[in-house]
Amino acid sequence: MIYNSGFSDYNQNKKTTPGHFIPGKNAIHPTTRIKQLMESNVGPIYLDYNGTTPHDPEVVETMRTFLETQFGNPSSSHWYGIAPRRAVETARGQVADLIGCRPEEILFTSGGTESNNHAIKSAARMLEHKGRHIITSQVEHPAVTEVCRFLEKNDFSVDYMPVDETGMVDPADIKAAARTDTILISIMHANNEVGTIQPIEEIAAFAKENGILMHTDAAQSPGKIPVNTGDLDVSFLSIAGHKLYAPKGVGALYICDGIALEPFCHGAGQESGRRAGTENVLEIAGLGKACEIAGKQLQRASAAMTNLRDRLQAGLVSSVKKIKINGHPTKRLPNTLSVSFYGIEANQILEEIGLEIAASAGAACHSDTIEISHVLAAMGLDQNWAKGTLRFSVGRMTTQEEIDRSLEIIVAAVKRLES
Repeated sequence: MIYNSGFSDYNQNKKTTPGHFIPGKNAIHPTTRIKQLMESNVGPIYLDYNGTTPHDPEVVETMRTFLETQFGNPSSSHWYGIAPRRAVETARGQVADLIGCRPEEILFTSGGTESNNHAIKSAARMLEHKGRHIITSQVEHPAVTEVCRFLEKNDFSVDYMPVDETGMVDPADIKAAARTDTILISIMHANNEVGTIQPIEEIAAFAKENGILMHTDAAQSPGKIPVNTGDLDVSFLSIAGHKLYAPKGVGALYICDGIALEPFCHGAGQESGRRAGTENVLEIAGLGKACEIAGKQLQRASAAMTNLRDRLQAGLVSSVKKIKINGHPTKRLPNTLSVSFYGIEANQILEEIGLEIAASAGAACHSDTIEISHVLAAMGLDQNWAKGTLRFSVGRMTTQEEIDRSLEIIVAAVKRLES
């Protein structure tokens, strides 16, 4: 596909079809721009930190030892197993410190999806003799909703709680939906699309009072807002490494002490018998270091991301007339901006800005139809707004200069499309 980009100077007197390049006075053809980017090894401005994060340099340096020299199996009793074994336990402590739990309550996984699967499926199997009812929400990540759909095919009953126009779950709805056979509640800590932070403490307190296990998918939270298992008082909490500057393919699951879940994988008995398979030492060490950094920089990073997000939001609101900000106005991740442009398709905007800014769409075009994300649909967002929704998410590496340049590009693209 050939992209229209923010850097191009278009002939404003001609009607253009998205995806077709119309030369202007100072235009640079998209294929030329792609070549320039590849040769310079500098890509577009990255505003998709909720999708994944770059590796923190300190994380890379921590992993390097286990890539280059310390290759031993942590289960080995000889000399080569010592450093890898220590690295795994050091990382376990670093993850535990970030979320305020004990190291032995941390189980390493391949990522947030596995953590969610393990918590929900294993809890369901463990408690099916007691009941087969689960409560979740309509705005969960597919790593939760698809697990619930699977369980529904296996004779479990699942209630999907609605949300209000800000994407917030009402604890009263959960309390009303609970039954004597309810065994698990799974509500995400913060939404990946609009950033809304859910009232986990209140929901977890209700769950505990009624003998119901509580799981929260916290993939988007660590390093952005405080995440403390003591305050949240949940039974399970999922972490994804690549959302906090660690590698892809590693994560963790907090399992509250006293809960003995059935092993997710069977084999030689690694992870205290809870997950068999030789530990991914390289990435576990990286996750641990990332958690250590996230804990040390939390306040400063959160404040900086809030300022950058608000700067982008204010600039867009003041420059574009038909615009809507999605998510809760105050109870929202500090780095996340979901914004809708009325009457414009998100894919068209991405085509316009794609070689200058990396962002995500809240709607996708399929033939003659537009598929709205399940989150925006659950929030009841009008299709004329929803189809023009983009998510911009900043991170620790984002600069003010990048935000200001992004504003110029986005505003220019939207005005071109509006006209």
